[in-house]
Formats: sequence, C-alpha cells, structure tokens
Amino acid sequence: MEQRLDFFAAAPELMKSVIALNQAVEKCGLERSLLHLIKLRASQINGCSFCVDMHSREAPQDGESEQRLYLVAAWKESALFTARERAALAWVETVTQVADAGVPDDLYAATLEHFSEQELVKLTVATGMINTWNRLCVSFHALHPVEVAKAA
Repeated sequence: MEQRLDFFAAAPELMKSVIALNQAVEKCGLERSLLHLIKLRASQINGCSFCVDMHSREAPQDGESEQRLYLVAAWKESALFTARERAALAWVETVTQVADAGVPDDLYAATLEHFSEQELVKLTVATGMINTWNRLCVSFHALHPVEVAKAA
C-alpha cells in the first residue's frame, strides 16, 4: 500500500489545531493506561493499522502489559480489565460506531456509575480524537514504521 498524501503537509494550519486538541486530551486527567486502551480499541474497530501499531507500542512504555493489549479486542471475555475500564471500552465501542444505534440510555447510565459527568465528556472527546486520527490515517493510507522501512 502506498500513502496517498501527507495530511500534515496538505493542511498544516488545520493539523496544528488537531494536534492542540490531541495534546489537551493527553492532559485531560484521565488515566494514561485508560487512554491507551481507548485508542487501541477504537483503532481496532476502525481498522487503522497505523494507530493500532502506534498505540500497541506506546502502551507498554507506560507500563501496560502485553497480555492486556492482546486482549483489548476481546475485553468482554477477559477478567483482566477493571469495571471502570470495561465501562470505558463499552462507551468507546458505542461512540465509535454511533451511526449504528446511537448511544443507549442504559449504557449512558452504566458508564456514569464509573465516570463523573466531566470525565464522561473527557472520555467522549478522547474517543472522538482517536476516531479523527483513524479517519485521517485510513483515508490517506498512513504508513506505520514497518511499511515505511519496506518502501525504502
């Protein structure tokens, strides 16, 4: 696969704003481990190889175990995730696929058992942020490091 275009070069001013929002999400106060799980799960759903590769490499640097990373795609069947993480992963899956069925009231209520209203906004913005990156990377065929090395 060849990269279609460099979205940073094509729209640098807009991408500065995207990066600023991304930095705000990183500093929003949600646990780094939770942010890694959010990014990885949304990227898996969206089929973004660039972001799956990136976030599966970054998470262990912040102390995440490989076993949990392998199981993110099957989190519903694993006891390795806390109730808070499970609530976040359910929220992320639903928000990422919002066109399918919206966000049901019961999921909203269940998520509020583990997140304050402020945290739920942060969780939703973090989900939107990784979905933005996924859409950019998938649409323009962003190459992850192994693909770049092969192309060289």
